[in-house]
Amino acid sequence: MQTKINNVRLEVNKVIKGKNHVVEKVLAAVIAGGHILMEDIPGVGKTTLATTFAKALSLDYKRVQFTPDVLPSDILGFSMYNSATKEFEYKPGAVFCNLFLADEINRTSPKTQSALLEVMEEGTATVDGVTRKLPNPFVVIATENPYGSSGTQMLPESQLDRFMVCLSMGYPEHSDAVEILKGNSSRPLESVEQIITLEELVKLRDMANNMYVHDEIYEYIVNIVETTRKMGLFSMGASPRGTIAMLKMAKAMAVIEGRDFVTAEDVQRIVVDTLGHRVKLSARGKAQGINVEQALGMVLKNVVTPRN
Repeated sequence: MQTKINNVRLEVNKVIKGKNHVVEKVLAAVIAGGHILMEDIPGVGKTTLATTFAKALSLDYKRVQFTPDVLPSDILGFSMYNSATKEFEYKPGAVFCNLFLADEINRTSPKTQSALLEVMEEGTATVDGVTRKLPNPFVVIATENPYGSSGTQMLPESQLDRFMVCLSMGYPEHSDAVEILKGNSSRPLESVEQIITLEELVKLRDMANNMYVHDEIYEYIVNIVETTRKMGLFSMGASPRGTIAMLKMAKAMAVIEGRDFVTAEDVQRIVVDTLGHRVKLSARGKAQGINVEQALGMVLKNVVTPRN
């Protein structure tokens, strides 16, 4: 499976240039069974990244461009009366797929945003009192532009907490931008091949779930999260769900690295991605002129790293 994992990264990197760290974290989140928030400016390839992963991982893929007039029924589905059968028939919504791309999620109404809460947490959709299970695996990749606030609805903390990781692609390096231009006319998405089947992806998830974790690593993860609540740099520390997200992502990183155990380095590599959107800087933190990433770096320095 290690060869196939590496091949998935190579396939995605054929289209997404110079963003190896982002590709790795997205793949880890998919293996960990979590949802992904891509927070970045328009035009850096967030949607392309999701489409490429869908092809490489054999995922049935659907996309909704979120606008103020998108309704919960567009997401979850609705019941329609059939005059021939004289019965109401359920029409599935867009979430009935393996990979659901919620494009510009902050541009729709809070009512529609909240419709994703059950979907993301439970893997089910309830319409007219009937609960239906979504396909397995099911992953949400949501995108938002953090800089343009006009006409947007900020995601509440309760929904932000549902995302396992929050990632940012950023601008490409000069050489990568040149490669993007060179490949723009050759339709690189069409060259992406299927590497892993759905059954193999489920096996990878099982490998991650059964990964060995030493007690000192459990203690390390909890100590990091508790420090975000005690250190004074944050007005809101990370939630228990953040602790679980850290563990699952660390396990997935170990799978990607081909190991059957989790190390402290696995945990350190995903701290910012899993906790950055779950904490809020305090007045003290802001007064020091630091950002969330720097504050989390200070948290790591204040927590003893285990040897195992």
